[in-house]
Amino acid sequence: MKLNWIISLVVVILGMQGCRSIPVEKLDKTLLRADQVGAGQMPRAPKKVQSPFTTWDVQRPTFPIRHDTVWPTESIQGKLDQLAAQGGGTLVLKGHHHTGRIALKSHINLKLDKGSVLEFKNEIEDFLPVVFTRNEGVELYSLGACIYANGAENIAITGSGRIIGPGEGSVRNKTMTHDVIENIVDSKRPVEQRIYDGKTVDFIFPPALIAPINCKKVWIEGVSLARTAFWNIVPTYCEDVVIRGVRIQSMGIPRGDGIDIESSRRVLVEYCTLNTGDDCIAVKAGRGYDGLRVNRPSEDIVVRYCFSEKGHGGFTIGSETAGMAKNVYVHDCVFGKTNVGIRFKTRRPRGGGGSSIRFERIRMQEVESALRWDMLGQAQHVGNQASRDFEVQKNPLTPHFSDIKIKDVYIDAAKDCIKIEGIPESVLENVRIERVFGRGDRYLSIKDAKNIRIKNSVFVCKDTSISTTNVSELIQDHVRVMTEAP
Repeated sequence: MKLNWIISLVVVILGMQGCRSIPVEKLDKTLLRADQVGAGQMPRAPKKVQSPFTTWDVQRPTFPIRHDTVWPTESIQGKLDQLAAQGGGTLVLKGHHHTGRIALKSHINLKLDKGSVLEFKNEIEDFLPVVFTRNEGVELYSLGACIYANGAENIAITGSGRIIGPGEGSVRNKTMTHDVIENIVDSKRPVEQRIYDGKTVDFIFPPALIAPINCKKVWIEGVSLARTAFWNIVPTYCEDVVIRGVRIQSMGIPRGDGIDIESSRRVLVEYCTLNTGDDCIAVKAGRGYDGLRVNRPSEDIVVRYCFSEKGHGGFTIGSETAGMAKNVYVHDCVFGKTNVGIRFKTRRPRGGGGSSIRFERIRMQEVESALRWDMLGQAQHVGNQASRDFEVQKNPLTPHFSDIKIKDVYIDAAKDCIKIEGIPESVLENVRIERVFGRGDRYLSIKDAKNIRIKNSVFVCKDTSISTTNVSELIQDHVRVMTEAP
């Protein structure tokens, strides 16, 4: 404790030097606001992706000139299969459809016409037979997704219509909620034998709303999503994915994540508006030993011009990251009334972590925690391992985060501006926080971290103290912390 007290004293002294020259107060005028981002601001054509890690030109997909229309009295899947047999094309939905699971095929654009509604049925039998999927980072066979695709290439879901998940029925009533998934699905059991159809056992793993798996060139644009039974949009093991101009409403739905990127590569998310029952946008990469077996990262991810209006996290890495999250770039986004703004979330027994992660030009309006590292979790999920005082030796499931840069952030109101809870046996390392203006109740709390640098920033907080436990190389360079704005 004495060492921690000395570190705190030193960084406060360093932090008081030369702060009057910091122009961070101007961030409020220079960063984008809520009415400048989100689905309502989407331009017709996306711009080139410019990331610190990679660049690529975003090309709108093209499809065979074949067009067909499906009306509520017709089978969507039947029309999709016919179109696929002819080599692909565009299928336009008109009216209000009520259907079971549908599966997209290669070279097909499923377009929801203005005013159309694609509503999914409520019973397990509407989603059978089971299909290969990944649920909360674990591979298995269950209901899959309302809109599903496996191994397809050049597919799209576009238009201005609405997609609505299942209502009350056996899909929701028999969803597994009594334990965490790694205690239910044996990681040593062959994937083909992990069948959850509501008959082999008396529960299922619920369908996401849109979840392509093992697909290439996926384009999702313009649609509105509501009432999901689980996560909303989940590209898994996919490459070259574009999600833009989507509106998601899942407030009040447990595990109602907005967009979850699962072990996918080269993904662009832009101009989306999210109000969710869980995290708004998250990057994931598998869970526990099953995630280590698959060992596929989420990498080359770019998120820009999105409005996370309400939800648990504006943008989250984790908590399932066994295959690692890397080369993630988030810029020019606004987080409204989310519980957390930027969140790094993992758990001791889930493995993985992340590195090479950048955030730039982020506005937060009213959050519980602005910059949050939550790496231990809750006892209800991981038992005693949720306590840092419970000793755990490093093992294959020990996660690790490092090489994170956060720059140009405006925090209008927060309870905690910076709160870090690392892991004693795998401390958070190499974090750079620069040019932040933050208003909050508390300034800085850090546990289990190394080489943390805060630079050229101003914080206006009721509590200006610094709390540290097991922290080394904490440096503040031109940081001013005060109780009232100058």
